Amino acid sequence: MMLAARRGQAVIVTVFVFLALMWLNAGLSPYPLNYFDISFLASGGATTAIAAAGQSLVILSGGFDLSAGAVVSLVNAVLATSMDPAQEEASVLLWTLIGIGIGACVGAVNGFFVAVMRLQPIVVTLAVMFIVQGITLLVMASPGGFVSPSLGMAYLGDVIPGLLPAPVVLLLVVAVLWLWLKRTSFGVTLYAVGSDSEAAGTTGLHTKAVTFATYVLAGGLYGLAGVFVSAQTGAGDPLVGNSLLLPTFAAVVIGGTRLGGGKGGIVGPLFGAYVLMIVVNLLLSLNVSAYYSTIAESAVLMIAVLMGSLSRDSVLSKRLRDLKAGLGARRAGQLAGQRAREDRRLTFTAPGEDVPPSSFLQRHGPTLRHVLPSYICLLFVIIVSQVVLSNVFGNQRYWDSLLVLSSFLAILALGQGAVILTGGLDLSLPWCIALSGVMLTGLVGGQDIGLWIAIPIVLLVATTIGVLNGLGVVALGLSPIVVTLAMNGFLQGAALIWSDGSPAGFAPPSLRWLMTSKVMGFTPVTLFMVVFVAFAILLLNRTKFGRQVYAVGNSELAARLSGVPVGRVIVSVYVLSALCAALVGILLAGFSGQASLGMGDDYLLPSIAVVVVGGALITGGRGHYVGMLGGALLLTAMQMLLAGTSLPSAFRAVFFGVLILAAVVAIKE
Repeated sequence: MMLAARRGQAVIVTVFVFLALMWLNAGLSPYPLNYFDISFLASGGATTAIAAAGQSLVILSGGFDLSAGAVVSLVNAVLATSMDPAQEEASVLLWTLIGIGIGACVGAVNGFFVAVMRLQPIVVTLAVMFIVQGITLLVMASPGGFVSPSLGMAYLGDVIPGLLPAPVVLLLVVAVLWLWLKRTSFGVTLYAVGSDSEAAGTTGLHTKAVTFATYVLAGGLYGLAGVFVSAQTGAGDPLVGNSLLLPTFAAVVIGGTRLGGGKGGIVGPLFGAYVLMIVVNLLLSLNVSAYYSTIAESAVLMIAVLMGSLSRDSVLSKRLRDLKAGLGARRAGQLAGQRAREDRRLTFTAPGEDVPPSSFLQRHGPTLRHVLPSYICLLFVIIVSQVVLSNVFGNQRYWDSLLVLSSFLAILALGQGAVILTGGLDLSLPWCIALSGVMLTGLVGGQDIGLWIAIPIVLLVATTIGVLNGLGVVALGLSPIVVTLAMNGFLQGAALIWSDGSPAGFAPPSLRWLMTSKVMGFTPVTLFMVVFVAFAILLLNRTKFGRQVYAVGNSELAARLSGVPVGRVIVSVYVLSALCAALVGILLAGFSGQASLGMGDDYLLPSIAVVVVGGALITGGRGHYVGMLGGALLLTAMQMLLAGTSLPSAFRAVFFGVLILAAVVAIKE
């Protein structure tokens, strides 16, 4: 009994917090809490709760799923474009099964690449997210469509009038099914896979089948969430699920499911979704601007993660104990770090021994094998462009456009590439780009005189962002995905607050000249990019910092034992990534003449794609900036080719998602 209570402690705490917030919310309201309020609350958080249930399954298996919101949008778009407006009564069961089936199919794609192909869940689900988003825009380009009222009556009405709202029953069904499932062989294997996949496999458990089924079940729950939001809105919106990524992760963590797998469940996240919603509602009831909602969600996510990190076996607790032991050793003069560094160095060549000469191919063969494919594909795309668009080879305007448009990705490739080389990932790039552009245009007001003050301020803010990301990963021992995802939410709120929802100001003339003028037929920024590329190559391949980056990516433990300041290196790569994102935000503002709040949204997947397509391992330790540059040129050339055809712009997201999956499969080791 005591063991069961300990296992359910996180759920009990979440329920207690939920009830306390409900009490606080009722106390702030001038009217007493009634059945209508409870029904409204139940329907308001059900979409996030159902999606969080699916996310919990994936996290229990040790994975991550970034495609949840995209699946919700796809199901909503399919239902809104498929239902006949002339038929007011529609089969609720049929359309519910269709929605669940669509989600399960997307989950099967995720499960195949994760379980069968053994690819990293973060890369697979990120690529699938963009593929599904592109398909959704092909199905429905703008909000509209029709969802039968019978769906709304079924999911938003009352099962028992005045006593039991339908959303509560739906969540109860999900919870009961989970309580049954966790006691089956599937549930036992799911926890085993999340705790230690290799150990589970050696005991004869069907780890691949369970992992695959987990993504399918999670996709089905995302589909159910899409059905519910369709019933709620009565129409379709291709972007309706885009805002669900942060809340679903926050709900999972609040509900006590451990990131990394093996501990938690679905019941806690169901309540966690409502805790998050009530927190946001409380802010609104206190007349706090809605711009703070993403900040509140990110803050709740980080607080929940930190609370979960206080357990004795957590990374944070271990590092606190190590720090305490280190301080004690320092007082006794026994710090291990005071030993001579040469004692920890490995010598591969005896003193005086000549190193045999090697040819260029012997020294650089492995690098060329991973770098050259991106340039071979680039040549192929350019040849196809010559056939399709004609007059490409001799068109100086084409080459200038290719260099200018690829400059943004080439800059991001350095920062994101350095993070990936250490085994991390930076999901905060979109709003770091947007905040930097919005801040710059707001500070300069279209005048050159303020540019030299505004740029250092923007870069200082970016440095702070990078330091916070790095410290979250290093000092707190948190997942880079969670830290940078939460940071992206903080930055979104900051950009909204700074601009008051509507960015003002214009780029100064000198920045416009850099990005749009012509000198001997080429845009001046191309000269800047020559210097930047040379700097990037030297930084990663000819400096001590670059060697340390590769060492950390290959083995953090071995790097630490060899005297590499692992923590400092990891913080530095996140600072570098934030600075590169800020630079892109500045240049984008100059390119378009002004900044916009969504200007960074289109650069997250490409920033990862150019690194992977350029031959780098997503798990870190291998890659070269020359290959990443080739990836940037390749993706830009593809964009230009697709833009010159009659294919819809939404097809580009699908194409890039497929491309990154193909690249990851091709370089899989």
